[in-house]
Amino acid sequence: MPLERNITRYGADETGLISGYAFAPGQPPQPLSSENLVAELQALRARPAGDPHFFWLHFNLAHATAERWLERHAKLSPGFYDALRDELRSTRIERDEEALVAVVNDVRFDFAFAPSDLSTLWVSLDRQLVVTARHTPLRSIDKLTRAVKNGEMLRSTLELLERLLRAQADVLVDIVREVTRQVDRVEDDLLAGRLDAKRARLGASRRLLVRLQRLLAPEPAALLRLLQHPPAWVDAGDAQQLREAAEEFSVALRDMAALQERIKLLQEELVAMVDERTSRSVFVLTVVTVLALPINILAGLFGMNVGGVPLAQHPHGFWVVTALVVTFTLVAGWFAFRKRKGED
Repeated sequence: MPLERNITRYGADETGLISGYAFAPGQPPQPLSSENLVAELQALRARPAGDPHFFWLHFNLAHATAERWLERHAKLSPGFYDALRDELRSTRIERDEEALVAVVNDVRFDFAFAPSDLSTLWVSLDRQLVVTARHTPLRSIDKLTRAVKNGEMLRSTLELLERLLRAQADVLVDIVREVTRQVDRVEDDLLAGRLDAKRARLGASRRLLVRLQRLLAPEPAALLRLLQHPPAWVDAGDAQQLREAAEEFSVALRDMAALQERIKLLQEELVAMVDERTSRSVFVLTVVTVLALPINILAGLFGMNVGGVPLAQHPHGFWVVTALVVTFTLVAGWFAFRKRKGED
């Protein structure tokens, strides 16, 4: 019976809660459990405006009861649930009245440099509560969870979102570095003339970067609207930190775009080298065919079983025919190589 209960939790408790923390000024984060969470949420919502205490709740949406629990007890903005059901998964941060709703795409925890190893994290935050929810384990949120578990203190809910964006940017930088190392190895092999299976590796890396850039790049219009008209509870310092985090993320995306251009140039160079090798192979085959053409024609003519074959009775007929074949072969070879040299 205990084994069955652990299987059905999917890394979370009976409400789908993976982890929860309470933040207070000057104190390390305190872990929360689902046993008294409803009462603690009610007490949090009853605090006066401007109170710096806030909660962070992280849920596993693969758990069947997680979304129902959120709808019943968390009192989140409707935009959060609309984002959960929206098929558009581009990264964005939007304002929904006095709350913020973010859709953040991230790589899975077991990321293996495949375009399919991407998943989505949904975030809802206001002045007092941050809720993050995902279907599969993700690297950025796991990195932030470990930092909070080790006592990392956060001043506000918006700072938590800013730290999440920075963690995602760090993960993206690590991916770009690893892909750069792979591209460096491919480039070294190309310079050494080793072309085996490099086109597939470059194509896979480029597809990965394109998908990462398409899904991870924040929508600039939504972010601009948020920074120009933030909710009343967002102070100027938090807004500036969020702007800096977005700029840091943009730098990582620019590095990714530059790496895509480098891969494109390597692919073009690889195609040119493959075409050159193919051209050389075709040329060799053509030369062999041309050189064998005189002897094949003469062999066909002299091999006909009819009367009147020339030089049949001549004492030096064989050497005369051999001289003719050699002469025609040399002329054909000179013409072929002369044409090849003119093209080069």
